[in-house]
Amino acid sequence: MNESRRKLLHHCATGVGFVFLIFWFYLGRKTGILDLITEQAPSGYEGAGLMLGIMLMMTPGFFLWTLWTRWTEKHLQIKGRYYEDGVFKDPVKRKKE
Repeated sequence: MNESRRKLLHHCATGVGFVFLIFWFYLGRKTGILDLITEQAPSGYEGAGLMLGIMLMMTPGFFLWTLWTRWTEKHLQIKGRYYEDGVFKDPVKRKKE
């Protein structure tokens, strides 16, 4: 597979993952998860409850999106370096890089 085709497929796969995140948010709103969490917040702090609800609701979606992008990049043989891969390494190994 040539490089330009591989890049195009990678961009399309990333777009599919982003559409999935939009769908995940829409599904969370329609099921009432955000309303449920916002109702638990004290009076006057509904905005903070909504923010917390969005974070909790989107965490599994972002985890699935990460798995999707890692799988597509492995499948399409996209080379690169992830910032988070180096964070969890042994500090001695990190200094060598």
